[in-house]
Amino acid sequence: MTDFDPANFANYGPKEFAQLVKSTPDAKIAEVMSGELRGKVLSEVFSRMPQIFRADRARATNAVLHWNITGRPDGGTDTYEIVIENGTCTVSETPARDPKLSLTMGPVEFLRIVSGGANPVMMFMTGKLKAKGDLGLAANIANLFDIPKA
Repeated sequence: MTDFDPANFANYGPKEFAQLVKSTPDAKIAEVMSGELRGKVLSEVFSRMPQIFRADRARATNAVLHWNITGRPDGGTDTYEIVIENGTCTVSETPARDPKLSLTMGPVEFLRIVSGGANPVMMFMTGKLKAKGDLGLAANIANLFDIPKA
């Protein structure tokens, strides 16, 4: 499992996916994420978020988050909306609500974060991750998900 092949992502469990991302050079991830398989990768990752959501840690958290992943082949940005309310997490590829927090990053940084291979606070401090809105929520967001570790 050393080939970063999005066609097989659905077959990978969270830990296998994290290991795959960890073992893949940034240049290879950037290449895949700037091509036709980008949408498949993003859809697969975001479709798993409700499953790794930790309602027990969210408590009374109610928030709308927008994840903006830059670097689309056409130069644009993909935006996904995550709504956390009443102990549930839902994801939409078509944002419909004003976000309490908006996170913007490149595709390599995104995959490193969601696979547990990067420190979001350090990425924010170095400018690789931009956060707009509730920075307290931004600092706590990783605690709301059971992020796999490679």
